[in-house]
Amino acid sequence: MFHRLSDRLQGIFAKLRAYGKLTEEQIATALREIRLALLEADVHYGVVRDFLDRVRERAIGRDVLQSLTPGQQVVKIVFEELTLLLGGKGSNLASAARPPSVVMLVGLQGSGKTTTAAKLAAHLKRQGRMPLLVAADTRRPAAAEQLRVLGEKIGVETFIDPRASALGISQEAVEYARARGLEPVLVDTGGRLHIDDDLMAELRAVKEGVCPVETLLVLDAMTGQDALNAATTFHNALDLSGFILTKLDGDARGGAALSVRAVTGRPIKFIGVGERLEALEPFHPERMASRILGMGDILSLVERAETAVDRARAEELARKIQRDTYTLEDFREQLTQVRRMGSFEELMEMLPGLPAGLGGPGVDGKALSRMEAILNSMTRKERREPGILTGSRRQRIAKGSGTSVTEVNKLLRQFQQTQRLMRQVLHAGKKGGTRGIFPVG
Repeated sequence: MFHRLSDRLQGIFAKLRAYGKLTEEQIATALREIRLALLEADVHYGVVRDFLDRVRERAIGRDVLQSLTPGQQVVKIVFEELTLLLGGKGSNLASAARPPSVVMLVGLQGSGKTTTAAKLAAHLKRQGRMPLLVAADTRRPAAAEQLRVLGEKIGVETFIDPRASALGISQEAVEYARARGLEPVLVDTGGRLHIDDDLMAELRAVKEGVCPVETLLVLDAMTGQDALNAATTFHNALDLSGFILTKLDGDARGGAALSVRAVTGRPIKFIGVGERLEALEPFHPERMASRILGMGDILSLVERAETAVDRARAEELARKIQRDTYTLEDFREQLTQVRRMGSFEELMEMLPGLPAGLGGPGVDGKALSRMEAILNSMTRKERREPGILTGSRRQRIAKGSGTSVTEVNKLLRQFQQTQRLMRQVLHAGKKGGTRGIFPVG
C-alpha cells in the first residue's frame, strides 16, 4: 500500500545522504518534498502539518547541522516521529477482570468486518485461547451463515440465534461462553452502507448490554479520507478503544493508516494483510515506520515464517537433504509454505535496503505461481521420480499448467542444480561434520 510514499521518501533521503553537510535551506527543501509526498498519500493535512513541525524543530538543531552524518540524522528523526505518529508502540487486547472478555467489532458494510472477526479468532486460537464468534449482524442476509462457515474453517465455535435481536444474541453468547470457559467473545455487529442513527442506536445498545473491554472499528484502508471520516464519527458515538485496518495489501495510497491514530488518539491494534484467514497481524508502529522508510521488517518476516512453516516437516526436510532424497515433491511443499507467508513481493519488502515494490534485480513475483502450476500439473510419481519426464510428458505438463515446455525444462534444470549444490554441501559437511550444517533435533 505504501509503495509510492516509500519510493518518494527514499528518494528524498538519498539526496540528503549525498550531502557532507546540511544547511537549513536544504532541510527546508527536503521537508517541503516530504510534505507533498504525505499529502499525495492521502494523509490528513493537519496531521502532516503537526508532523513536519516536530521534524523541523529537531532537524534544524545543532546535533544535525554539525553532525558528520547529517542525512542519517534526519532519517533517524523522521523514523522516530513517524513511529510516534503511528502510535509509538503496539497495543495488545485488553482482558476483563471477570471472564469472558468481550471484543465488539463495528464498521460499515464492505469493510471486511465479518472476515476480520474470523481472522482475529484464528489469531487468538494460535495463541492457545478458545474464542467464541458471535453472529450479531441481524440485518445483512447470510451474515450469520458466512461467520459460521469461516468459524468451521478455523475450528472455532459460532454462536447464532436467528430469533433474537443483536443485543439479545450478544447477551446470550456471553452467558454461553462463561458456562463453557470460552474466551474471548468476538461480537460481529451489523453494518450499513452509510452511517445513520439506527445503526448507532443498535451499536450503543449492544455495547451497554455486554460491556466490551474492546470496541474496535474495522476500517477499509483503501477508502482514503472516507475511512478517517468514519473513524471520527464512530469514535464520537461509541468511544472506540482501537482500530483494525483491512486491505493493507492493496494499492491505495494508505493515508488513513498514518492519520487515524493522530486524529482520534486511539491505537491501531491489528492490520489485515491479505485474504487468507491467517493474514491478520498485530500492528507494530515502529515496524510499519521502518517498512515505509525502506528499512525492512525482519521481525514480522520471522513471525510469518514461524506461523506458516511446520517445524516437524522442516526437520524431516533436513533429514531428506542429509540422505540425498530431496525430490520435486519436497520442493513443491516448500513453495506452498512460502506462499502461505504472503506474496513474494510483500516478503521482499520486509528485507532492508530494497526499493519499495521491488523484490530485487531480476525477481519476478509471478514466477512462483508458474513454478507451482508446473509442479501441480505433474503426477506424484513424476514429482518423486523426475527422471521419467519424457518429452511427451513435459508437453502435457506445460499444457496443463498454462506454461511452455521451455519453462518446464528451466524448472527441472534449476532443481537439478539445487540437488548438485546440496550434494556438494553434504560432501563438505561429511569431511568437517554435518551437525553445524544441517542441525536436526
